[in-house]
Amino acid sequence: MIITRTPLRISLGGGGTDLPSYYRSGDGGFLVAAAITKYVYVAIHDNFGSHVLLKYSSIEDVPTAADVKHPLIREALLHAGLTGGVEISSLADIPAGTGLGSSGTFTVGLLRAIYAYQRQYVSSADVAAHACHLEIERLGDPVGKQDQYIAAIGGVTSFEFLPDGRVIPQSIAIPNPARERFEENLLLFYTGVRRSAANELRELDQGAGGGDRDLHANLDEVKASGFATKAALEDGDLHSFAALLSEQWELKYRRAPSAIHDQVDKWLRDGIAHGALGGKLVGAGGGGFLLFYAEHKADLRARMAELELQEVSFGVDHQGSTVIVQ
Repeated sequence: MIITRTPLRISLGGGGTDLPSYYRSGDGGFLVAAAITKYVYVAIHDNFGSHVLLKYSSIEDVPTAADVKHPLIREALLHAGLTGGVEISSLADIPAGTGLGSSGTFTVGLLRAIYAYQRQYVSSADVAAHACHLEIERLGDPVGKQDQYIAAIGGVTSFEFLPDGRVIPQSIAIPNPARERFEENLLLFYTGVRRSAANELRELDQGAGGGDRDLHANLDEVKASGFATKAALEDGDLHSFAALLSEQWELKYRRAPSAIHDQVDKWLRDGIAHGALGGKLVGAGGGGFLLFYAEHKADLRARMAELELQEVSFGVDHQGSTVIVQ
């Protein structure tokens, strides 16, 4: 049996500029993300016989890969030329639809497992590129590229998305002791709202590719915040980093006003009033997790508990997608 462990992620700056409609239409995109110690696990092993057995939130037992209903699993198997004779199962630390990039993470972990099963060495960057190909080109999903790349590579990393489709990752060197404070003072709180990001990303993708000048201007500001986030982290200036989290949220709120975002804005302002130096909503789906940076955390935690927003503890994953059983 082969088991892979692949990290989920938090976006720190520039999220949304990884959509093809944006980075292909101008000077490219740029963002900063961090892999976290919450994971998606994928297991694969021989299934005695020629059929394909899948165990995820549903169970499938089908004659060949072409008959698989789960689109990501089907396309991954066909992409790898693995037509049958396998059993695949998955589980995750955090449920899907919570803004932490679970779909891209799952695809990377699945491909990593399949390649290990086939005894193929594929670099992390190539696994990420293949995952993007499956989701964006083969399935036509309205997603960007950050989830796949940060899941495959790990760490706190910046990504430049070039107009020709290439992606340039760069590990961000946060000086000590700022790195310790960075990891210690980031807090995640679950809003209890699970929503698919597909509709919001589709609207964003169509707007960015359809000549919406206001949207392009907004994403240009988002990209600038991504560069500023990288600079603040490299300088160890965590107060500026925290302020940039709030700036990211303001840009998103302006771009996508909604009833749930009104509520998110209230929660974020409440968190800042109770000790956080900055905060934002993680992900594109309108719900999911609030991310705060707070050096004095007791009041913030107490207030979030009063609001019945559950804290989820985490650290930074520095390995990316890896095979843990082989």
